[in-house]
Amino acid sequence: MKKRFGVNSTTMVIILLAIINATIHLVFSYNLEYHRDELLYFSLGQHPAFGYATVPPMTGWVAWLMKSLFGYSIFAVRIFPAFLSILMVVLVSETARELGGSDFSRILAAVGFTVSIIGLRTYLMFQPVHIDLFFWTLLFYLLVKYINTERGKYLVLFGITAGLTLLNKYLVGVFFLSLLLVVPFTRYRYLFTDRKFWLSLLAALIVFSPNLIWQIANKLPVLNHFSELQRTQLVNVDRGAFLFEQLMMPGAASFLTVAGLIFLYMNKNMKPYRFLGSVSIGVILILMLLQGKSYYTQGIFPFLMAAGAVSWEAILKKAWLRTALVVLIVAMTWPVIPIGVPVYKTEGLVKYFDKLKRAYGMDFVCRFEDNSVHSLPQDYADMLGWEELTLITNKAWQMIPDKKAAFIYAENYGQAGAITVIGKKYQLPEAVCFSESFLYWLPREFNPDIKYVVYINDEPGQDIYQVFGKVTKIGAISNPDAREFGTGVYLCEDPVAGFNGFWKERLKQLF
Repeated sequence: MKKRFGVNSTTMVIILLAIINATIHLVFSYNLEYHRDELLYFSLGQHPAFGYATVPPMTGWVAWLMKSLFGYSIFAVRIFPAFLSILMVVLVSETARELGGSDFSRILAAVGFTVSIIGLRTYLMFQPVHIDLFFWTLLFYLLVKYINTERGKYLVLFGITAGLTLLNKYLVGVFFLSLLLVVPFTRYRYLFTDRKFWLSLLAALIVFSPNLIWQIANKLPVLNHFSELQRTQLVNVDRGAFLFEQLMMPGAASFLTVAGLIFLYMNKNMKPYRFLGSVSIGVILILMLLQGKSYYTQGIFPFLMAAGAVSWEAILKKAWLRTALVVLIVAMTWPVIPIGVPVYKTEGLVKYFDKLKRAYGMDFVCRFEDNSVHSLPQDYADMLGWEELTLITNKAWQMIPDKKAAFIYAENYGQAGAITVIGKKYQLPEAVCFSESFLYWLPREFNPDIKYVVYINDEPGQDIYQVFGKVTKIGAISNPDAREFGTGVYLCEDPVAGFNGFWKERLKQLF
């Protein structure tokens, strides 16, 4: 396409697609509330550090920046993923160009990613996943750039990006493992004797070192996290479903991912990049053997979409056929958009997913990590009930006459995050919680001693009744579609003995 005002018109189309993509995410994100994990990660933003209980520090750093700029609103939480989705659309398009594609493949790659379930769902919420997907795609892009130019600077940039990726999420280690298993069997095995390769490793280590040092200093909490994840969630992963969902996750963009993988092996022009197809397959196989969640593989798909776009450009020569392919992908995506973005409010989403389950047998879209099936997908169910919970908690808090002798306790990190983040508009204090990184911020002693506790849980444990003479239920989450449906808020009063003594005994059990 011709240049206008110094900018290639194809680039203008891609930027327009990227902006539309970000706008869709921002507009429809208001149909639901904060996600459970978003509440956790924005709570991390109040405690910037070089590491946290289950994630590296980057998510906390970005959360700190966003809350410093925009506060604690839904907009503050969702603006960064939306912005990064713009960069992702452009990066996927540029990857297609580096693989030898021209105008059509660049646009097709951008369209494919924009309408993919991966692109729609990942950039809806503030989680490490949206940053992770960007970095994986950038790593693939830098490898393609190195293959095309053989310039060592791209190896060094790869190393720096690798370090940044590890500062965001440890999952990328699977990609590096697959790369190390595949490269020795390719012509690029010479890299192991290249000074720039070792410089790249050093750069990665230096960038990642703050979190590595933090992990060692804190007795490697990541190992406990992996162990708990395996015991409570990954044990339920079905390997057959895992493979099936590799086709389902991209949605209609599977026309690109599958074509891209085949194209890498079948087309002679793709021979230099063929090993990246093997790396992608390696990621899938490693995660399947480890019983990883199906979405853990999504980092490979933007690259495969770019390769697939180039393959269709080579196959389809007539303009009407190319247009028909774009229309087909968009048309096939249209009915399943609510799976990726909540285009309806709660009632409409419940009706939509009920139809999917009854008419098409698609129970898997509403299957939680424990394999139980519900009215909504787990992500959507995790985006309900938090405003109500915070409102009830504020009601309980306002009933306390001496707030200096009181605190709010939450049983899990979603509840604690709701009080810490949403509670800002009610001037509520940060919640106390034994879950996730809240464990690091526990008070060791209360001064003055505690006379009141606002207690958030399904129901009070027996120890609460042993410590407090009066326990009153103030309210509970009433939305049956919320994952936290029934979670109650209790006001605990009249301690039968000094609370600090009980608290110190509880801390001894934890540390």
